Amino acid sequence: MSIGATWAGTHTFGAKDIIEATSIAQVEDVLGSTTGPVRALGTRHSFNDLADTAGTLITVTGIPADPVIDEHARTVTVGAGVRYGVLAAWLHERGWALHNMGSLPHISVGGAIATGTHGSGVTHGCLSDAVAGLAYVGSRGALRTMERGQDGFDALPVGLGAYGVVVRVTLDIQPTYAVRQDVYRGLPWTALLDDLPGVMGAGYSVSAFTTWDEDTVQQVWRKTRIGTGDTPGPQWLGSRLENPEESGLVGADPAQLTVRGGVEGPWLERLPHFRLDHTPSNGDEIQTEYFVALEDGADALLAVRAMAADIAPHLLVTELRTLAADRLWLSGAFGRDTLAIHFTWRNRPAEVAALTPRIEEALAPFGARPHWGKVHTMTADAVAAAHPQLAQARLLFDALDVDGRFANAHLRRLGIRS
Repeated sequence: MSIGATWAGTHTFGAKDIIEATSIAQVEDVLGSTTGPVRALGTRHSFNDLADTAGTLITVTGIPADPVIDEHARTVTVGAGVRYGVLAAWLHERGWALHNMGSLPHISVGGAIATGTHGSGVTHGCLSDAVAGLAYVGSRGALRTMERGQDGFDALPVGLGAYGVVVRVTLDIQPTYAVRQDVYRGLPWTALLDDLPGVMGAGYSVSAFTTWDEDTVQQVWRKTRIGTGDTPGPQWLGSRLENPEESGLVGADPAQLTVRGGVEGPWLERLPHFRLDHTPSNGDEIQTEYFVALEDGADALLAVRAMAADIAPHLLVTELRTLAADRLWLSGAFGRDTLAIHFTWRNRPAEVAALTPRIEEALAPFGARPHWGKVHTMTADAVAAAHPQLAQARLLFDALDVDGRFANAHLRRLGIRS
């Protein structure tokens, strides 16, 4: 039986079977009545073999979302398989919002939080940072819950599917808000490097795009929350607002992108880069991403930019984003305000495979951490050195899954499971 591949086709699943669950009870029954390896599968937006297994995949995207708002606690509890864009629309209709969104609203809540996926904003944590509780089915079919503040909870939101099948998630919410999105062109590299925190903090959410070999930074997307911060002007730090005919990103149809040009709109239609009702991003691509401390960000960018001539021919675009420090053990922003350096490559596996170790070597002095769902070549020793809580997380995962059902080759290779 062919299970298929990841969204971009970068990994073909080798699992023997796939179960498309339609209820939590079905997940409990599968895990309670069978033995052997199991992994949870979301919307397949990873780029490596993280979600694969030699046994059975269980998808939770078919389980009803059944969202429930607790207005007093300011939380929503929802099925882990729901897509962020679908949940966002449901919340907005009821006057509520999430703190942030990733560039793609098409990804599932469960898959995104499990891998530490993020949006941007110097004061905003990754998407997993909003997790106030979760429910998961363990290796022998028991439904268990954990809440923020309980011992060991900080290992679970960014849990890589290493301890169970997450079926429901409780997220922090806030009253709905409006955002405008302005795109600037031609920001001098010196302006970015001389005050990286200031540039990246010049809006509620800021992303910078580059192919590394330009004389200036290609684009900066400033997403400003209405009622907070300054209103963006026609010029900024030597850059200018883009003209309408310039709209777009390399490799993306402009029709796929959310509204720019300073037009105010709901948070869910501005914080993502791509629209929920269009095919997301480019698809025919390979992605890698690394997290470094924001205070080291300028030096890290200079180290990568020294390789610009080798990187640019194989790159669609690099996006730079920021994350606030958090307490989640395996988060890319654990313990430090963070700069995320993301590469969307052309679909050239051999060239990317040759470049990735060189980029990792350049970023090694800055304690770079990989995005768990992207392609990287970091060893278990390198990952452990960058993640101070990894050994503690491994002990917890091994204790929660004594049968090793949720371990796989990827987790063992990185030392996340014994």
